[in-house]
Parts: sequence; structure tokens; C-alpha cells
Amino acid sequence: MIKVLALLTRRTELTHAQFVKHWLEVHGPLAHAVPGVRRYVQSHIVGARTRPDIPETDVEVDGIAELWYDDEAAMQRAIASPEMKRLTDDGALIIGRIKTYIIDEKQIIPR
Repeated sequence: MIKVLALLTRRTELTHAQFVKHWLEVHGPLAHAVPGVRRYVQSHIVGARTRPDIPETDVEVDGIAELWYDDEAAMQRAIASPEMKRLTDDGALIIGRIKTYIIDEKQIIPR
């Protein structure tokens, strides 16, 4: 299983509420059409927690997107699809900055 995790920051002309509304109501449904996506999760940032013993990383994030694929080949097929192009084109309307990671997830709990 391959997971793609993206840290998303909204375009400067949008409020957080506008970003979340479009992401959930317009962008999210487009993901249903992308072939090979096993799971898609949007994590909407509602607050932050700090620790007194560890300095905070200077990152401004409005949301975290997670997409799961069976394997890297399935991910590459999805990326090449016209459905993914529609999804990424829509994302460009609301996303100002992005950092994306490809992850080999190791589940610890439950086991």
C-alpha cells in the first residue's frame, strides 16, 4: 500500500473557511472518479497544539490530504489519468502552496 500525503496551504485571497468549503464540497467529490484511489481523506486543521519542551516547526497548513493506492504502479496510472488532471486543476484554484510526500505506511496500532 502506498500513501500520498500532502500538506496544503490555501491561496492568499481565500479565507480558511472558503478553502475548506471548496475543498470538501467541490474538490472532494472529484476524487471519486480517479481510478485506483483506494482511500481519500481530508484533514481540516481546526487548531494546533504546542509543547514547551520542543520548538515548533514554522509551517502554515490549512489541511492535509491523504490518498491510498494498492502500489506505485496504481499511483502512476492514477496520476496519468484525465480524472486526476481535473482534480489537480481544481486544486490549483484553492491551493497556494503544497508539500507532498509518498509514504510507505507502517501501522503500529492496531496490530
